[in-house]
Amino acid sequence: MEDSETMGKRKVAAENSDKQEPTTKRRNSQKRACVHEVAVPNNFTPTKDEPIHGTLDNPVFNGDMAKTYPFQLDPFQSVSVACLERNESILVSAHTSAGKTAVAEYAIAMAFRDKQRVIYTSPLKALSNQKYRELQQEFQDVGLMTGDVTISPNASCLVMTTEILRAMLYRGSEVLKEVAWVIFDEIHYMKDRERGVVWEESIIFLPPAIKMVFLSATMSNATEFAEWICFLHKQPCHVVYTDFRPTPLQHYAFPMGGSGLYLVVDDNEQFREDNFVKMQGTFPKPKSHDGKKSANGKSGGRGPKGGGGGAGGDSDVYKIVKMIMERQFQPVIIFSFSRRECEQHALSMSKLDFNTDEEKEVVEQVFNNGIQCLNEEDRSLPAIELMLPLLQRGIAVHHSGLLPVIKELVELLFQEGLVKALFATETFAMGLNMPAKTVVFTSVKKWDGDSHRYIGSGEYIQMSGRAGRRGKDERGICIIMIDEQMEMNTLRDMMLGKPAPLLSTFRLSYYTILNLLSRAEGQFTAEHVIKHSFHQFQYEKALPDIENKVSKLEEEAAILDASGEAEVAEYHRLKLDIAQFEKKLMSEIIRPERVLCFLDTGRLVKIREGGTDWGWGVVVNVVKNPSVGTGSASSHGSGYIVDTLLHCSTGFSETGAKPKPCPPRPGEKGEMHVVPVQLPLISALSRLRISVPSNLRPLEARQSILLAVQELSSRFPLGFPKLHPVKDMNLQDTEIVDLVSRIEEIEQKLLAHPRHKSQDDQQIKSFERKAEVNYEVQQLKSKMRDSQLQKFRDELRNRSRVLKKLGHIDADGVVQVKGRAACLIDTGDELLVTELMFNGTFNDLDHHQVAALASCFIPVDKSNEQVNLRNELTKPLQQLQDSARKIAEIQHECKLEINVEEYVESTIRPFLMDVIYSWSKGATFAEIIQMTDIFEGSIIRSARRLDEFLNQLRAAAEAVGESSLESKFAAASESLRRGIMFANSLYL
Repeated sequence: MEDSETMGKRKVAAENSDKQEPTTKRRNSQKRACVHEVAVPNNFTPTKDEPIHGTLDNPVFNGDMAKTYPFQLDPFQSVSVACLERNESILVSAHTSAGKTAVAEYAIAMAFRDKQRVIYTSPLKALSNQKYRELQQEFQDVGLMTGDVTISPNASCLVMTTEILRAMLYRGSEVLKEVAWVIFDEIHYMKDRERGVVWEESIIFLPPAIKMVFLSATMSNATEFAEWICFLHKQPCHVVYTDFRPTPLQHYAFPMGGSGLYLVVDDNEQFREDNFVKMQGTFPKPKSHDGKKSANGKSGGRGPKGGGGGAGGDSDVYKIVKMIMERQFQPVIIFSFSRRECEQHALSMSKLDFNTDEEKEVVEQVFNNGIQCLNEEDRSLPAIELMLPLLQRGIAVHHSGLLPVIKELVELLFQEGLVKALFATETFAMGLNMPAKTVVFTSVKKWDGDSHRYIGSGEYIQMSGRAGRRGKDERGICIIMIDEQMEMNTLRDMMLGKPAPLLSTFRLSYYTILNLLSRAEGQFTAEHVIKHSFHQFQYEKALPDIENKVSKLEEEAAILDASGEAEVAEYHRLKLDIAQFEKKLMSEIIRPERVLCFLDTGRLVKIREGGTDWGWGVVVNVVKNPSVGTGSASSHGSGYIVDTLLHCSTGFSETGAKPKPCPPRPGEKGEMHVVPVQLPLISALSRLRISVPSNLRPLEARQSILLAVQELSSRFPLGFPKLHPVKDMNLQDTEIVDLVSRIEEIEQKLLAHPRHKSQDDQQIKSFERKAEVNYEVQQLKSKMRDSQLQKFRDELRNRSRVLKKLGHIDADGVVQVKGRAACLIDTGDELLVTELMFNGTFNDLDHHQVAALASCFIPVDKSNEQVNLRNELTKPLQQLQDSARKIAEIQHECKLEINVEEYVESTIRPFLMDVIYSWSKGATFAEIIQMTDIFEGSIIRSARRLDEFLNQLRAAAEAVGESSLESKFAAASESLRRGIMFANSLYL
């Protein structure tokens, strides 16, 4: 904690410096650890009366409140209200269920009092619907705008998704002239890889007269975010941060297969090491196995998660839920990271009943009222009929694949205390305040699309925060199920670690570039957006740290002896140059289309993971990683996993820890294990291959490979011969050929260098260190010069070239007809879909085919079934794939990092084409769910997004005067809008 004197000094120093950076003042509020800070622009003069409003760094409010509360406000709520009454922006960062909503409601009440309008944005449509209902009950004059619903668009308070707000800002909507406040709920969503950029752009484009309220889960860099807002809008931005929990939590661990609970963190947030050690002792030591893992990182041979009951026995999850019921620790939320698992666990509770007969009757009544919005045939769907008996017993499931009506019924019944055991995925931890007495985690690990990893502390905080109901429970209870030995620090960090920082995921999209080019006033350019992004702000903030590192290294270099320096420095520079060129060459070689055919079983490959060198390993198998979808990860080859036999330190398989490489030192014992390796971690390929036994489970089989590798090392003392990219791999690209000849040229110089023979001289080692230091200084300095700004500028230039080639803009950057259409499309790939509009693909199709083809643009769960399409859909799909390939090739020519085949695969998702076609032609919902293994709720969500997409296409066709296409898109949209697919939300 910094004292006020230091902060004062920082303020003076900042005012006298050349850099016009915001300054931050911090103050600890009274009890309950509420920290208040404020970022203030230089030369800012407050205009508020001190007796009524306090000061910038000590805001208080002594006037008439815009809204009164039936309870006494917590300190963080009082400080927040005082900041709002100063008419200054604020970020409130607090735990789930701490009471952030009270602050948002106060901002709305102020806007009503002052006859102004207010916008409330939320990250998800479902949350917008819930929030609309909640605010409508409180304030009446409330409207809703999501992609598929508009209610009272002229209301004083508008609830909307962030995408709608961004579109309003791009179109220069008149509404914004009357808006005084915008509330951004769940602002930590800004780190979402796909959609985070929408928040960043909305914040950048907001007029400076509008003040903002940001509500966030706890994050460790709240001050940095406030400083960005202050820099952007030249206005103060307060941070009110509290990690106070109204209801303290106790955290227990339950070892799978065991019988007891172990208190690992008590309600004073003390980690109980003694109990952790006792719990670890209950795990049987696993027999040595080969540690082979499947592509998603799960160890083979384990039963279903939460199992462990044995033949006919009860599962661990059942035991815990039964214990909770007996001890009356309900309501309980049981978090699973798989939707199927949620359902399996709920169905395994058939022997449990939490509800009385009267409660069963109420549940039936609420249920029957809820499904009245459906037509007769949809009410008898299995997904609906099977749910009632479960709900009557006080047990329910909640995940994104459920029918929306069921999901909403579950939420309403849970809020009324009629659901006592809820099996949910982590999305239930977002949004509305629906706390329980107890929270259970069925696993300590989750699959995040790239790897099977431990839950992060931020995720744990968000979900465990659902435990403990204010005013009802003395304390909340968290139980985490652990299925393997884990390191104490891993669990401690998960439960007590700092919340994750908010990191920018800013990227440039064609939609953004075209919209900025077509804005008449030209106030915002793509360059302006890049410069003012949170990404660039975070990068520039890190520069002083780099400068410090440089000066420390320069001091170290000055101390090292200088005699004979030039020769050693030259020798060392050659070695570093080779390393740099080899790294560059490897990144070209390692592309899946070039390398996969050489990764045959037995091939020796060198593995390097960041600073960790695993040395040489042996390829066992290569598998496609089914969970990697769109985005940069797949384009750099992490879409493939190479199962590789590597020399690991002994003992990791017993503790369940992550494997570590065994250093090749005398006396160090190690074992060969199969480790899943992502493709980009391969740093060299050898020409050598060795034979691999078919069964690698026995330790002896794996150790025999170790002996073979060691024997080869003695035969090749100068290192294993590598595959020559040109001669052996036949890679003829000019860039690769050029790199190879540069490396060979430097290698010749290195061998001829006088220092090459005398490398163990102590003096040389000191020179080498100096050369290393100098090289590091050079790298850091170039990093400082090579601003992120330049990278984005290059990308902007390349993307503009693509737009010119495709005819969206002309040589002067003026938006053409095609570009005007693309400006209106942000739900699907705007370049690809406008290509289809202008190349005639849609003209030859009827509106049912149009709906089916457009469904390929909508993100949807991947189906495990083979896609077999009817004749009337195969040709349009082929045309779509050809157009996508053409666009990807143009992007590649314009120097954008893109893998053509991966772009085609990730952009086009034909899994619902048949389903949408049949629905559009009049099939019943019961018929179409038989056609796919995708969850019913996912089908409905995709259909609603498809409807939104078709409406954007209709608006785009209208904007460019294509009336026949306009009516075709309208007919396609109309053919979807019926039945359960578009049943009204129970919240509306």
